[in-house]
Amino acid sequence: MDEHWTPDGLGKDFEQLTLPLTDAGPATLVRYRPKTEPVRDMAADGADVLYVHGWSDYFFQAKLARFWHRHGARFYAVDLHCYGRSLRTDQSPGLVGDLAEYDDDIMAALGVIDAESGTGPGSGPQRGTDRPLILMGHSAGGLTLSWWAHRHPGVASALVLNSPWLEFQGAELGRRAIAPLVQLRARFNPLAPLPVIDPGIYSRAVSASFEGAWTYNARWRPARGFPVTPAFLNAIFQTQAAVADGLDIDCPVLVMLSDKDYLEPRWSESATRADVALNVHAVAHRALSLGETVTIVRIKHAMHDIFLSEDSARKDAYAQIERWLNGYGGRPVQPAGAVNS
Repeated sequence: MDEHWTPDGLGKDFEQLTLPLTDAGPATLVRYRPKTEPVRDMAADGADVLYVHGWSDYFFQAKLARFWHRHGARFYAVDLHCYGRSLRTDQSPGLVGDLAEYDDDIMAALGVIDAESGTGPGSGPQRGTDRPLILMGHSAGGLTLSWWAHRHPGVASALVLNSPWLEFQGAELGRRAIAPLVQLRARFNPLAPLPVIDPGIYSRAVSASFEGAWTYNARWRPARGFPVTPAFLNAIFQTQAAVADGLDIDCPVLVMLSDKDYLEPRWSESATRADVALNVHAVAHRALSLGETVTIVRIKHAMHDIFLSEDSARKDAYAQIERWLNGYGGRPVQPAGAVNS
């Protein structure tokens, strides 16, 4: 399929491939393919990494791709349908009514990744290769991948979550209080925009146009986010409720969160060193419901996207992934008794 890959706007060594989907429009797969060989004998050696972005977002964290390559993995990221590179002018940004709608995006991406292994796609959700699969998701992408991994056991070898949106900002009681109203509106007027509640604080903290350090496509990542619809919010709430009931993810999970949040509606320098989107303590508690093997790491001074944070926070986050990989390495945990058998 190499003839369909085209240069990507991230620059040298990044390429993109359009993934045609049935009804929702295309998704886009991005890969990092430098000429230099990855480091051998590392914990992620021989693994494939698939990254899924968050709400009102797309993949542009090039340094994250280089990190995984240095540690022996092949790195891919998917811009889901109606997001980023996949967004078409006639589409509503971020349109979705159920997070399971992203199953097609994920499976199409895995089909290409498996084909590049020389084995071709497997049957159904099972992969056609024995290369370990490390899934990595940010925010809503972390929620999406958690739900996907729960429903597709035996596929992923590890799940790495970067500030996953596992619980509502107002915690469980707040979600339970407003979820019935959101569900009702999703049934009768699913695409009616809800009131804009994003004051733009996160964009101000991240964007080089303001106080931040990062340059990105403002159409794909608007300052106050995409319009939030009842359909989208209901999809989030329904999946968060499933997480609260308890998932059964069968691979090791690493959950990385900031050490604090800042959920005030006004600007402060504190926004550059805290999570301004999540109640991090509620999410840390909810993460315990993901599966049997969950590691929770708190990153000092991290922002909502930990890999857009200040240098010290990003350095800490990379070190924590390395430490965790040395324990699990993106490979399945041996069953009890296997070591002595």
